Amino acid sequence: MADLSCIDAPVTDTSPDQHHYARRWQAMALMVLLMTALMVMSLPARAVEQKNGLPDFTSLVKSAAPAVVNISTTREAAARSGMMGPNQQLPDIFRHFFGDQLPPGFGGMPDQGGSQTLSSLGSGFIISEDGYILTNAHVIDGADTVTVRLNDRREMTAEVIGQDQKTDIALIKVDAKGLPTLKMGDSDGLETGEWVAAIGSPFGFDHSVTAGIVSAINRTLPTESYVPFIQTDVAINPGNSGGPLFNLDGEVVGINSQIFTRSGGFMGVSFAIPINVAMDIADQLKDNGRVDRGWLGVVIQPVSDDLADSFGLDRARGALIADVAPDSPAEKAGLRSGDIILKAGDSDIDTSDALPRLIGRVSPDDSIDLRVQRDGHEQTIKVKVGQWPDSDDSVSDVSGSDKDSIGLAVSNLSAEQRQQMGIDAGVLVQQVAPNSAAARAGLQPGDVVVELAGKPVDSVATLRRLTGQLDSKKAVPMRISRDGATLFVPLRPDAR
Repeated sequence: MADLSCIDAPVTDTSPDQHHYARRWQAMALMVLLMTALMVMSLPARAVEQKNGLPDFTSLVKSAAPAVVNISTTREAAARSGMMGPNQQLPDIFRHFFGDQLPPGFGGMPDQGGSQTLSSLGSGFIISEDGYILTNAHVIDGADTVTVRLNDRREMTAEVIGQDQKTDIALIKVDAKGLPTLKMGDSDGLETGEWVAAIGSPFGFDHSVTAGIVSAINRTLPTESYVPFIQTDVAINPGNSGGPLFNLDGEVVGINSQIFTRSGGFMGVSFAIPINVAMDIADQLKDNGRVDRGWLGVVIQPVSDDLADSFGLDRARGALIADVAPDSPAEKAGLRSGDIILKAGDSDIDTSDALPRLIGRVSPDDSIDLRVQRDGHEQTIKVKVGQWPDSDDSVSDVSGSDKDSIGLAVSNLSAEQRQQMGIDAGVLVQQVAPNSAAARAGLQPGDVVVELAGKPVDSVATLRRLTGQLDSKKAVPMRISRDGATLFVPLRPDAR
């Protein structure tokens, strides 16, 4: 009869060495299992799960939606004759479209006094339990009243704490406690190809969700030299502006701001302001009510392959100084036209658009080392950074909130500059405010304004006086000098 034994019967003839090795292997196996469990537990919990190989944003939306708000504004304006088409007030290509007035039927009607109430819609999100909300500056710019509608349908009047036109960031506040908030992410760690999602109120449809991927990072747009935009293919439409852009961890990595369009609608290219930039601006607005931004006082241009070869550079890189403003920090430090800035502090300047961003982050009166190539040799020049000029006689910022603003920061030309440019008079454009009349007219830093409405411009004071005399309902010709050529551009003062 066969002798059958249980598979778990004890082995009685095992040697001591075999027991020793068995115990070691058991201990090692337990350690591996324990380490694996700890690693899994330490991984961050993702707000987005996978479903059929694609992100499922259900959990993200449920947790984030309560902190996303709808923002509506109203302002009184003089009634205009005739009907305005829904796209007439919008720029052709890059549009700060979200805070614009709504098409006919959504806004108010002219009152008996000859004025009308214009309405606009946008989005925002709560960043603190006591009611601070981030949105775009163009959403609330010029508003008489700002109303915030929460996810639970409550409506509150908001106070504008401050806004920064150069980055298109605004901070507003409602009088409330215990509000839901969103977690801020690190936009510097964002990579091309990542999944992202947006929540906003396109066309007033609250808490609409769209998703896509990051198409590119560090994009520079016309007149937006201080923002390294995040480009995505997330569907963005009027009303989304100021709303959050999320990564897969449910963290805010950007603020939806602009689209590129030739049709008036979404065409697969949208842009968001990195949250790291936005929060830095928000902190300054909360603490000071304004933004302090570093300023060099130079007009720069990209370095092409041909220019790099002519200046003796190994490759196209850096920011070429085309001009230096009189009595500016750059001039005081000894920077010259023709210098190529290769490095600012510890950061390399690979492209010219990186320089304004880096200098803008430097606190006024702080110094920074600039690595410069001059006459084929590199040298380091220490510059004491100045405060971005607001309004003075040497450099004037004509981009305030007054009704005569056209959105230019300009400086007087020195005799040497006039001689180099071959002109008798004019003022040099240092900066163009986003979404301003000047920006929509196509003006660029480095242009020289020679004439406005048929009258010569010989100083900053003259330009300020002439802009104050303009009819806001009528476009006027502005003659400028650009790259040695003279041309006219149409300036419409009410295009703001």
